[in-house]
Amino acid sequence: MPLHIVHHPDYDANFPATHRFPMGKYRLLMEKLRCRGLARDGWLHVPTAASAASLQLAHDAGYVEQVLACTVSTRIEREIGFPVNDRVSRRAQLASAGTILAAELALQHGIACNTAGGSHHARRAQGAGFCTFNDVGVAASLLLAEGGLEQILVVDLDVHQGDGTADIFRDEPRVFTFSVHGERNYPARKIASDLDIGLPDGTDDDRYMAPLREALSVLSRRLRPELVFYNAGVDPHHADRLGRMALTDAGLRERDRTVIEHFRARGIPLCGVLGGGYSSDAAAVAARHAILFDVAAAFA
Repeated sequence: MPLHIVHHPDYDANFPATHRFPMGKYRLLMEKLRCRGLARDGWLHVPTAASAASLQLAHDAGYVEQVLACTVSTRIEREIGFPVNDRVSRRAQLASAGTILAAELALQHGIACNTAGGSHHARRAQGAGFCTFNDVGVAASLLLAEGGLEQILVVDLDVHQGDGTADIFRDEPRVFTFSVHGERNYPARKIASDLDIGLPDGTDDDRYMAPLREALSVLSRRLRPELVFYNAGVDPHHADRLGRMALTDAGLRERDRTVIEHFRARGIPLCGVLGGGYSSDAAAVAARHAILFDVAAAFA
């Protein structure tokens, strides 16, 4: 079945190919999705930039103003990992809007994916770890502010702990944050999610899937979410330059299928976001990200 996909060409802020953040993966991912027949007319959606008001639901107003005006301090830019110029600012606004739109489409159709997003290190007061705005934080906050939802679940399977999302929702009982990550990986100082599973370096497919399945079972007994945000970062892959885990392509596919099937079998809408993936070979990272869309399309 076709899949509702949200994409904007300006998700790519045109970094040099030598930068540690493989910005070209967004363009290359769309090429792969088109080749797979997944990016179809009527099913491909283009966001417009998120408003300052919506961004301020998850972030301090002063920080939002700095990003929009490209006046972020050098100290925070160092924590983010790149300067916040016009292209980076626009990309952050669009990625947040893309996750808002994908979440709305998921609520309408059961499942949708953004070809960016998962910027889970951006905290309420600032960005960090290649993350300028926390798109899931913005989207979930907006949906709660608009009313109609009483329980949102964030399933974060990026290899790095979702500290920014945990920070934004630490006092919000309507959002449950769940993170599976490398215990010894970035960030060094983690902010506790509602449920954290820290795994050792070198974790392979089998040792990853067993605790994930158990956690999903536990969550189903504890929660009745009306929407799931799924951060499907591919940095647990064995070839990822920052991941330090050992999942294979087949392991990533099984992970995505397990998560998506778990919630869709229960009739719970799911919004997929890209998350991390790092390599000097941006095409290889894009191919790993495409797995999410392949799997999601089977549940559309």
